Order: sequence, then C-alpha cells, then structure tokens
Amino acid sequence: MDARRNPWLMLSLLFLGFSVNTHLSLGADTISANHPLSGNQTIVSAGGDFVMGFFKPDGNLVLFNESQIPVWSTNLSSNTSSAVEAVLLDEGNLVLRGGSNSSKPLWQSFDHPTDTWLPRAKIGYNNITKENQRLTSWRSENDPAPGLFSLELQANTSSYLILWNRSIKYYDTGRWNGKIFSDVPEMRLNYIYDFHYVNNINESYFNYSLYDSSIISRFVMDVSGQIKQQTWVISNWNLFWSQPKTPCEVYAICGAFGICNGRSESSCSCLKGFDHKSQYEWNSKDYSGGCVRKTPLQCENSSLTNGRQDKFFPTTNVALPERQQSVLVGTAAECESSCLNNCFCTAYAYETNNCSIWIGDLLNLKQLTADDHNARTLHLRLAASEVSTHENNEGTIVGAVVGSVAGVVVLVGLLVFVILRRRKRAVGIAKSIEGSLVAFGYKDLQNATKNFSEKLGGGGFGSVFKGTLPDSTLIAVKKLESISQGEKQFRTEVSTIGTIQHVNLVRLRGFCSEGTRKLLVYDFMPNGSLESHLFHGKNPEVLDWKTRYHVALGTARGLAYLHEKCRECIIHCDIKPENILLDAEFCPKVADFGLAKLVGREFSRVLTTMRGTRGYLAPEWISGVAITAKADVYSYGMMLFEFVSGRRNAEPSPDGKTKFFPSWAASHMTDGGDIFSLLDPRLEGNADVEEVTRVCRVASWCIQDDETSRPTMGQVVQILEGVLDVNLAPTPRSLLVLVDNQEDIIFFTESSSSQNSQARSNTSTSSSQSKTAMSSPSSKSEEQAE
Repeated sequence: MDARRNPWLMLSLLFLGFSVNTHLSLGADTISANHPLSGNQTIVSAGGDFVMGFFKPDGNLVLFNESQIPVWSTNLSSNTSSAVEAVLLDEGNLVLRGGSNSSKPLWQSFDHPTDTWLPRAKIGYNNITKENQRLTSWRSENDPAPGLFSLELQANTSSYLILWNRSIKYYDTGRWNGKIFSDVPEMRLNYIYDFHYVNNINESYFNYSLYDSSIISRFVMDVSGQIKQQTWVISNWNLFWSQPKTPCEVYAICGAFGICNGRSESSCSCLKGFDHKSQYEWNSKDYSGGCVRKTPLQCENSSLTNGRQDKFFPTTNVALPERQQSVLVGTAAECESSCLNNCFCTAYAYETNNCSIWIGDLLNLKQLTADDHNARTLHLRLAASEVSTHENNEGTIVGAVVGSVAGVVVLVGLLVFVILRRRKRAVGIAKSIEGSLVAFGYKDLQNATKNFSEKLGGGGFGSVFKGTLPDSTLIAVKKLESISQGEKQFRTEVSTIGTIQHVNLVRLRGFCSEGTRKLLVYDFMPNGSLESHLFHGKNPEVLDWKTRYHVALGTARGLAYLHEKCRECIIHCDIKPENILLDAEFCPKVADFGLAKLVGREFSRVLTTMRGTRGYLAPEWISGVAITAKADVYSYGMMLFEFVSGRRNAEPSPDGKTKFFPSWAASHMTDGGDIFSLLDPRLEGNADVEEVTRVCRVASWCIQDDETSRPTMGQVVQILEGVLDVNLAPTPRSLLVLVDNQEDIIFFTESSSSQNSQARSNTSTSSSQSKTAMSSPSSKSEEQAE
C-alpha cells in the first residue's frame, strides 16, 4: 500500500501515544534540524507520559510521491525561521515553534485532533473560519484512515456535543447548562475531571482536565461508533464511560443488509441470503461496507426462470429498519404483492392492517428478543433459489427426524410425562427443599405470578413480580429483561447467592432458564425495599431510629459475611437502599447480586468494567482502579448518611443546583457541630445520641478516599455493636473538591427544630481527632483520662 494513493495515510505514519513500552529514543523531547526523527526512533515527553514515533503497518509506506513531493505538511508560510523545532509536551501536544524561546506555536497537534481527545485539548467550533475541531474514528482497528464516525460541537448553537455517522446524528449530550451537559448526569458530582465550556466571539469549545495529574486518561472516538472514556490501569486501558451504551445504538453500524445483535460476541452479522462485502474489513470490525446478496434477484427476468419468482423469508424478532414507506392495502397478501411487483422493493412488514415496504438498502436493523415489545417480523426479499434451498433442506431434515422418531415416540412421551410430573411436584414442595435450588418451569412461574401482573419494582436488569406457589408460599420473581447484560448477571447471581445462606442475605429459592427466558425466584419480602421507607414522600410512616439502626447493623453483618466468611470473598458492587429488602419484622436482607464479583483468597483485587450506582461509587472505582471489598464499604458509608438524614445524599434543587449532604455532614462533625442537626427532622429528635454519633462517624470513615483508611465490614459491625469505639474522621478530600470546584453544590441548612433541643442538650461532641480511627471502649477511657 502506498501513501500517495491516500494522503490520509501519511498521518498514519506518525503515532502519538502513551509511553507504556520501551522505545529506541533520541533521549529528548525535541526534534530539530540537527536531531531529526527517523526509522524506529521516538521522542518522549519530559515526564515520560507520551511518546511519538513512526507506525510500521504491513506494506511499503512512503512519505513522498515519485517526484519527491510531500503529500502532507503543516502548510506554514515559507518565511518561517530556520530555527523551527518540534517539541512533544508532557500533556501529549506536539508543538511546532520558532525556536525554544517562542511562546506562540506555529502549529500544534491539539488543533488537529484525530480519534483521541486528551486532557486540555479542545473540541470546538471556530466562529470566524466556520471550521470544527472534531474527533474522527479510525476506519477500522487496523486502518488509521478517517472512519465514518465523528464527535463535534454543534455549530451555531454551540451548546452540545453530537455523534455522527456521516451526516446522520445518532447521539447528543443535551444542552450545556453552565456546569454539565443535561443528558450526561455522570458529569455531576465528578471529582476526577474538571470540565470547561467557553463561548466567545472567536470560538466555542469544550475541554477537560484532571484534578489528579497522576491519572492517565483519554477520550477515544472508537471504530464501534461509541465515544469511550478510558483510564490507564495495570498496563491496560480500562473503560470508564461510553456513549451510546451499546454498539447497536449507533446508526447503521452494520451497514446495508447487516443486522446488529447486542447479545452476540460479534455485534454485526449478515441477513439470510447475504454475505460480507469484504471479509477483510469485517474481520477488522469495519462493517460500513455491509453485506451483498449471494444470489441476484430474479425480479425482472421471472418469465425466463421457469416461473420461479423472488420469494420472501420471514426474519423474526427484529426492530424494523428506517426509511419505510406506507402502502394502503387490506390484507397481508396484498402487502406482499405490492412489494413483489416493485423490483426495487427489498422487504415488507405487515401488522394490524398496516403495510410497510422498503426500497433499496436496509439500514439500522436490530435483532431483539421474543418478549421485546418492539419485536416485529420483516419479510426479506430473496432469490427463489435461496428460499427454496432452505425449504428443501428443512424438508429433508424433517423427514429424517420423523422416520427416526417414529420408533421411539411412545418412550419419549413417557419421559415427557415423568419430567412434567417431577417438575410439578418440585414446584409444589419448593418450600420444603432446604439448601438447594429449584429449577422452575417458565409456565409454572407464569401461573404463580398470574402472568406477571403484579409488579413490585424494577431496575437496569429487569422487573420483579409478586407470585404465589401452590403451597401458598409468597415469592418474588425477577424477570431479566436486559439480555446483553442479563445473561452474565444470571450466571453470577445463581452461582453466588444460590450457595450462601445468612439471615441478612436474601434467599434465592430457585431459577428458570428456558432459552432467552431467565428468571430468579426469591423469598417475598413483605416490607419491600429500604428505599421505599427511608426517603421523603415514599411512605407516610416514618422509619424510627431504632429500626434504622437495626437495619444498618444487619446490613453490615450481611456484607461482613460476604467479604470475610464465604469461601471466596464476594464483592457486592451495588450497595444502596434499593438493594436492601425488609422482611415482615424489618430484618434487612442484602439483595440483587447482579454485579457481584468473586475474588479468590489468594487475590486482593478484581478489575471490572461494570459500574454500580452513581452516588455510591468509591473514588478508586470511578478512576478505573481494580477494586477490593472496600468499594462496598464506601457504598455502605454513603448509605449510612441517608439513614441519618432520611433523604438522598444528592438532591436537585429548583434552581438547578445540587444539595450534597455528606459534604456538609463531614465538615459539620469536624467543626464540632450539633450532631442532631444532621438527623431526619421527621424523627423529632427521637434517637439515641450515642448511636447517631457512632453512625455518623463510621460513615465518615467508610467514605475516606484512601481505601486503606476505611474499616472492614467486620470492624463496622463491631463498632455498631459497641465492641469498638470510633474516633472523629477527617473530611475526605473528594468531598472538599466538590465544595471547591463545583459551584452547583450547596449544603443542607441546619435544622433548628424545637423538638430536637432537649436531645441536643444531652449531646457530647469532641472536635479533637485521633490518629487511631477505632479503639476498644477501655482504650478510649484511658485516652480521656490522660
């Protein structure tokens, strides 16, 4: 391959990346007339974070054509000083300047982004030249030529970032509200990245920087059409955030006559009767060429093909492609005929007297599941030989099967009868089976839940329905709906919670696995989730302090069992009030192990790209570091603050700002403030002052930035039981950053409720801090005596 055939290939010769390997270097960060860059040499930024050199792809690549004319340059004026030098700065910016003392660059790579967006670089719009600084994906994983997908700041309005597939917009961030983009709530309460939006007469641009300069991070316009935020962790790029969430949300990701399936390892495949236009491009994950027919249509030559017209093949459970045309017909047969009589018609769909046809290429086709309410049947036009071959093969197979089965049909019938009897019996006696899981049939659970009619709640992985077994046992049935993640969740949950038993862990009674139907069966919790009782407006009855403390202690015991008592350490990864269920006696049960991670005792950390719930995520997890059980401790600490206040830690206010309770609570305790001013005002001061103090202090230790400063869940249990005492914790730096760097954070105001005055008069606080977070009661007495 020759660079002269494609000027963009010249750019592929130079690579700019993070310095993670050993390179043959010039020993400097500068290119000059006396120190050129060639061959396998590289230059490295002063801090060692970035390296620049030449790609070495397969084939013969040159920088000049046969006339020795450069195919690319920076287009600088001819009177540029001979003292020009190129310097690779430690922020990853390659700067061409007129000597080492020149402050203004002649040219810089940050003004010409490719597929990677580094901290401090701009994505913007020049109001004078009307040009965009946009990210553009590679053509494929192996080809750095400009691809189909790009990210840019919207021109004219200059208020949101959008993703394009050529000229089709398929994602935008929403408008900039002064602090964040409205449809990217992850930007709120973020103490990893500092975001900036600038709009003036010359330009509009968006950029970001890192609060912690030791973190290596980047945004990439990926070949999948997704914008991906990544951090460098343990010699790998770890995915932190991406949009859209799945490749199938990218417009026409699979090209013409391709279909996207989010559940398969390779998201794109060709429709029946079609094959990849380019196998090489397909293997490189460049699906833009789409698929082509294996057999040409016979439409215009039907009279010359022995009367064999084109036929239609039903493609079931799909989201219909775009650009359909409506046809006024009365029946399905008329709909089929209207497409068959138009040689340019490639497919039709008919449903409830509505006929749609498609002319030309089929784009943006997606495979769904049978129970998806958007699932439809598309009748795809194929050459008669493609359809008839399928039918003949099917007939041959059916004939062989029928002949083989005829001799054993009675035996099969008996086996089916026995299996059904056993299944029915298993469902009937499920309550009496101890320490084992019951394999329920889908119809059994359909009957038990009255066709899933009484919904108890739902989340990212599915909905939960109330049901009753034949022996009158109440159950909760979770029906997994997000199959792409649900499959993994199903295996995790069955293999973890199905093998453990603890009074503070929800009991998994059984499961159902029939094809794509995945369901989990739990004991029914009459009092629902903690969330439904704790927060304002959720329940008219206020959860008293004694119950809250009981729930906090029981939850801690359940987590301590998962972390310390199981054969393998189990990290729950999604601790929040919604996942704490309450039985008839308000005994807490830790539930929903969909994100749980098993960590062998010989290991200390686990790397996961899965994310829990915003507002409960530990700093190390947000920054992409492999997590430990201390991530659960952090989430538990955040939840403890909600136990105290009776409200969400982060609540939006009418003026668009966010009230963040832990920031105020932590600083309030450090300043020696009245501990009862943190308490839910609905309790009217009816709480044990020592317990409130204990809970607030242990919550502050649990949310420390440094995970080694956080207690274990076993220590938390001992603190709440009164076996260990706990001293005042320092305010976590991350909470201080929220105060210093986010103007949209305001604090809860102190309550001066008269009902609390008597309880507050008995409150004893201390503003002194000890280096020791936890100690026994006796050791504390000795400290006080001193």
